[in-house]
Amino acid sequence: MKLYPIAAGNFKLDGGAMFGVVPKSLWQRTNPADAHNMIDVAARCLLIEDGNRLILVDTGMGNKQTDKFYGYYHLWGDDSLEKSLKTYGFHKDDITDVFMTHLHFDHCGGSIQFNKDKTGYEPAFKNARFWSNENHWQWATIPNRREKASFLTENIIPMQESGQLNFIAQPELDIVTKSALGFDVFFANGHTEKQMIPMIHYNGKTICFMADLLPTVGHLPIPFVMGYDTRPLLSLDEKEKFLKMAADHNYYLFLEHDAHHEIITVKHTEKGVRLNEVFTCKDIF
Repeated sequence: MKLYPIAAGNFKLDGGAMFGVVPKSLWQRTNPADAHNMIDVAARCLLIEDGNRLILVDTGMGNKQTDKFYGYYHLWGDDSLEKSLKTYGFHKDDITDVFMTHLHFDHCGGSIQFNKDKTGYEPAFKNARFWSNENHWQWATIPNRREKASFLTENIIPMQESGQLNFIAQPELDIVTKSALGFDVFFANGHTEKQMIPMIHYNGKTICFMADLLPTVGHLPIPFVMGYDTRPLLSLDEKEKFLKMAADHNYYLFLEHDAHHEIITVKHTEKGVRLNEVFTCKDIF
């Protein structure tokens, strides 16, 4: 097995929204804001080469939205999913599976692109199977009013219309299950219904793709949850449970949204689970 970090682009989000009720005087210590209260955010995806499979975890925002749409998110840097794949000698057509932690636009937008004459949409990965789960798919396609702006029809429905959509089986009791893709999946419901956190066993380590369960290093304290979470009290419990497991078993936490920290480990302290070590992807992969 080989792992590759895929930089799908950087953007900015309102710091207050990213930290909910936590005062700026606290969160700006780890996530400094600009003059407009915006903080740096990454879309760091993960490519897994495992035998004949080439699995991409999340795909970033993509590039098919309007300039007005992207203007809200202050894109910065010149990273793109296509460019990052090319760095490692891959093309979108090589991807066999696209695993989506959830269907918010900044996690799945790159899965779908305009068709050739821009009259409609088509999968950006024509040879891939797209993986979600049944509960989350229903949640995304019949969205609640809180999340409706994050679930864009053009990002989601073409996966089903193409016949490329597949569902990960959900555990009946346990929150962790073995997926059809060969890695474990931790299910979390605080941010959105049935968000999936891949747990990949690699060279004697467990690499956990944290998605929105732990967006940045600054979110390590248990009460520091995003204003975007639909069930924040549940987020607290899920994050606490996962971080305790991570500290107990020395998991390596791959941070999708932290623009300045790629992989971390955590440890138990008197104040709870806190940062232990920081690594680059090159250190681990």
